[in-house]
Amino acid sequence: MQQFIKDVGRSIELFFLLAIGLYLTVNIAGNFYGKYGIEFMGNVWVNWFGISYFLFVVYTAIMGFYIFKDVIFYNRFLKSKIFWLLFVGSIYIILVPFFKGENPF
Repeated sequence: MQQFIKDVGRSIELFFLLAIGLYLTVNIAGNFYGKYGIEFMGNVWVNWFGISYFLFVVYTAIMGFYIFKDVIFYNRFLKSKIFWLLFVGSIYIILVPFFKGENPF
């Protein structure tokens, strides 16, 4: 039962990060890209993934390095190569519209 409660708590954390990522994508990223003349249209969900995953990495790094140093859940993420590879991909998703001058997704 205790493991179930931990899993529910982590699921709520992930849902919360997705919700914050959606809010940032719709309200802030669209305006931010618009200030640089980049139309924010197309598959905006790709940008949502990039922003949400970036938030997830920052959250996991804070939790794993500073707050819960001994929790296996966060340590496994921080040691995973796929975790960091997807992080690089999320940074690419966030920055590529500035290099191309449009949202290519």
